[in-house]
Amino acid sequence: MSVMERIQSEVESHPIVLFMKGNAQFPMCGFSSRAVQALKAAGATQLHTVNVLEDPEIRANLPRFSNWPTFPQLFIHGELIGGCDITLELFESGELARMISETQRQ
Repeated sequence: MSVMERIQSEVESHPIVLFMKGNAQFPMCGFSSRAVQALKAAGATQLHTVNVLEDPEIRANLPRFSNWPTFPQLFIHGELIGGCDITLELFESGELARMISETQRQ
């Protein structure tokens, strides 16, 4: 399986995927930590994280897959939502909680 297929599989296999530095229990950068905090505060209980520091192939190819240059990267139902700033904006507006609520009902 190619790295692009592995990324696609992660995105399709989980309703909420955060490609980040570290994991939800131990984020390894401030941006990843803030994204996890926003997701948890918005009610995410089905959060799946992928530590890009543990897989150099995913770290190198994810920006090409998503056309998004930085980490973290949030996907909900296979769709790229964005990075930390967009996640925080969606959280502050209440939109992230709505998106997560819809995801967890399915």
